[in-house]
Amino acid sequence: MTLSKRIGLLLGPLLFLLLINIPDLIPGKEYANGVIAVAAWMVLWWITEAVSISVTALLPLVLFPILKVMPIAEVGANYGSPIIFLFFGGFVLALALEKVNLHKRIALNIIRITGTTPNKVVLGFMIATASLSMWISNTASTVVMLPIAMSVIGLLINDEDGFTKDDRNFALSVMLGIAFSANAGGIATVIGTPPNSVLIGLLENEYQIEISFLRWMTIGLPFSLILLSICYLVLVKWMFPNKHLKFNASKEVIDQELKKLGPTSPKEKMVLIIFGVTVFLWIFRTLINSIFPVLGLSDTIISMMAAVALFSIPFNLKRGDFIIDWKDTQRLAWGILILFGGGLALARGMAVSGIVDTVSNAIASSEISILFTAALLITLMLFMTELMSNVALVAVLAPVVAGIAIGLEIPILYLLIPVTIASSCAFMLPMATPPNAIVFASGYIRVHQMARVGVVLNLIAVGLLILMFQFVLPLLF
Repeated sequence: MTLSKRIGLLLGPLLFLLLINIPDLIPGKEYANGVIAVAAWMVLWWITEAVSISVTALLPLVLFPILKVMPIAEVGANYGSPIIFLFFGGFVLALALEKVNLHKRIALNIIRITGTTPNKVVLGFMIATASLSMWISNTASTVVMLPIAMSVIGLLINDEDGFTKDDRNFALSVMLGIAFSANAGGIATVIGTPPNSVLIGLLENEYQIEISFLRWMTIGLPFSLILLSICYLVLVKWMFPNKHLKFNASKEVIDQELKKLGPTSPKEKMVLIIFGVTVFLWIFRTLINSIFPVLGLSDTIISMMAAVALFSIPFNLKRGDFIIDWKDTQRLAWGILILFGGGLALARGMAVSGIVDTVSNAIASSEISILFTAALLITLMLFMTELMSNVALVAVLAPVVAGIAIGLEIPILYLLIPVTIASSCAFMLPMATPPNAIVFASGYIRVHQMARVGVVLNLIAVGLLILMFQFVLPLLF
C-alpha cells in the first residue's frame, strides 16, 4: 500500500471523529456535523483510494443510522433507487453486445465506412469509439478499439521508411483520439457515463424532476458531437498533423479483423433486435405513453425489460441456451451501482440535515454574479476530475451545486447539467479516466504530450459549458 493510501486510511476516520465532536458547524442544524463528517471521510478515502471507492460508498449505510441522520430503511432505499436499475439494465445490454462481439463488428464497420487515408482513419476510430461509449462503458469501448489501433500503427512501424515524425503524429492522434472520444461519447446518453446517472437520480430523488432518455440526448448528443469535432481538429490539424503520410494498408487490417469475426451470427442479430427495440422505446417513450397511457413506461422499466429479455428469451430452447446467463454478470460493474447508491444517500443526508438549505441561503444573501459562479463551478469540477473519480465528485458536489442554484434563484438544471457534464471532460492526465490510462499504457504517448493537448481541450470544454449555461439551457428548460 502506498504512503498516500496509508495516510488516507487513517486520516479518514480521524477527521470524522474530530468533526462530530466539535461545536455545531452549522448553528441550528442538529445533524449537519454528522453528515459533514461522513462526507469528509468519504472524500478523503475517494481521493486517496485507500479502499475501493465502492466500499467507501457504503459508509452512509453504516454511519447515518448510528448518527440518527436517517433510519437504515431510508438510507438503504437510496441503494435501490430506480436510477440504479436503469443503469443495471444498461450494463446487461452492454454485456450482451460484448459477449456476441457485436460492439467490435459495429466499430470495424464504422472505421471501414469513414475511409483509409490517415486523417479519415483517426476520424473513424473516434466516431466508432464515441458511438460505442454511448451504450457501453468508456473503458470497454477503449479496450475494444486499442488492439485494432495497435495493428494499424504496427504497419507504419514496419514499413520501408521506418517510424517517421508523421507516423508518430498519426499514432498519437489515433491513441489520444480513442481516449478523448470515449470520454466525450459517454456524455451523449443517460447510461453512457456514471455521472449522468448520478445527476438523474439526484433530480428524481430530491427534487422530483425527471429528465427522460430522449430529453438528455437533446443536450448531451449535440455537446458530445461538438466536443468530438473539436478534439479531432485539435489533434490532426493543430497538435499532431501528418501532412506527408501515405497510408493505405489500414484497409487490410480492418478487412482482416472483420473476416475473423465471420458473418453476422443469429445470436448477434437477436441482440441487435433487442438493443434496437430498447433504444426505440427509450427515444419514443413519451409518445408511446401518450397513445397508451395504461403502459406507464419509464426509462428504468424499459431498461429492465431489455435485461429480462436477454436473460429469458431462449436462443435455443432445446439446449436451454440463452444470450446472457447469470454467471456472465460476474463481469458486471456492481461496484458502480453501489457507488450510485452511496452518492444518492449522501445527497439525501445533505438535504435532510439542512446543509443544502444553508448553502442556498448563504448564496442568496451574497452579491455574487451568477455567470461568474457558474464559470467557477464548471472550471472547478472539470479540473478536479483530473485527480479524482468523476462519479465520486458528482456525488459530493451535485447537492451543494443544487443549493447554490436555489440561492441564486435560477433553475437548478441550469447549473447542475453543465457542472455534471464537466466531470466527463478530463483530457489532461493519464490517471483522470480509465480510457486515458489505457491508451497511455500503449507506450505511444508521454505525459507531457497528453497534458499539452488536454489543457487546450479542457479550456475549450469550459468555454462550451459556459455557453451552454448562458444560452442553450434557458431555451430547453
